[in-house]
Amino acid sequence: MIIVLKPNPTAEQLAHVLERIEELGFTPHLSQGVSRTIIGVIGDEEKLQAEPLQAIEGVEAVLPILKPFKLASREFHAAPSVFDVKGIRIGSGHLAMIAGPCAIEGEERLFEIAEAVRDAGANILRGGAFKPRTSPYSFQGMGEEGLKILKAAGERFGMVTVTEVMDPRQVDLVDRYADMVQIGARNMQNFELLKEVGRTRKPVLLKRGMSATVKDLLMAAEYVLSQGNTQVVLCERGVRTFEDSTRNMLDLSSVPNVQGQSHLPIIVDPSHATGRPDLIPAMARAAVAAGADGVHVEVHNCPEKALSDGPQALLPRQFAALMEDLRHLAAVLGRTIDSSAEVAV
Repeated sequence: MIIVLKPNPTAEQLAHVLERIEELGFTPHLSQGVSRTIIGVIGDEEKLQAEPLQAIEGVEAVLPILKPFKLASREFHAAPSVFDVKGIRIGSGHLAMIAGPCAIEGEERLFEIAEAVRDAGANILRGGAFKPRTSPYSFQGMGEEGLKILKAAGERFGMVTVTEVMDPRQVDLVDRYADMVQIGARNMQNFELLKEVGRTRKPVLLKRGMSATVKDLLMAAEYVLSQGNTQVVLCERGVRTFEDSTRNMLDLSSVPNVQGQSHLPIIVDPSHATGRPDLIPAMARAAVAAGADGVHVEVHNCPEKALSDGPQALLPRQFAALMEDLRHLAAVLGRTIDSSAEVAV
């Protein structure tokens, strides 16, 4: 449910509305714009219908939200959200260009890749310190040592950093080192992890689960938003189907589908979606053309020696060529790619 206040409510009126919502056992979420103040009320709407909330002084309208996701909905926040991560804007025409290796393998390797993708135009550096692997015997990541290397690379090359967290017990650790926290596809419905990340104030990159619907993805985002963290960037990375010539099936329709229902930015990961370097450039271009707020591409300078997902990584020169295409495409579509040189380290 949304409570719309009359223009220019007094501080006393606003405080009274918030107090009354809490008295009824519900959680208010305040959104103050230039001309309007609205309050999202989280809870069972049927119980609220019996309450004469519109009679409260300063209230103009009380509107139900029919979708199960409240805070992520367009009803709660009509305009597309734009998040600023240390000078890099994401959403509403500002494109996040995320690139880097699947896993952090050492300082020298990551520094070389970071410099290459930055010079090519990437504005966010990715690299996994904790890796969810199908086999328990596969490389699981460098842990905190990897996080230290990622932070050092971000500072050295002036880039925002993002890395995956897999367990609620890791959240504080990752929060200390990274600028953005990634929730991977396998953990999209790890609700305790979502709530824990929601209690931080770091921007969250939330990937769509392998068998998740768009509604499932938005409900997962709702878990994070409900804990007070308003900065959630969604990521389409393909879903499982009967097709076996690609790693997953990239659902590009999810981009306008999400944007029609939610104010949250959505980017596309063609690397995990296709699993094939020959398809990544075309799908990245298609993603930006479809309206995506950025792309997420794995890049490695020696894929045959990569400890994780080497076969789906682009070489630095291939990524540079892709970025040249995306810059031209962004210009045609009236989009902006913030430079990593503007990052406040």
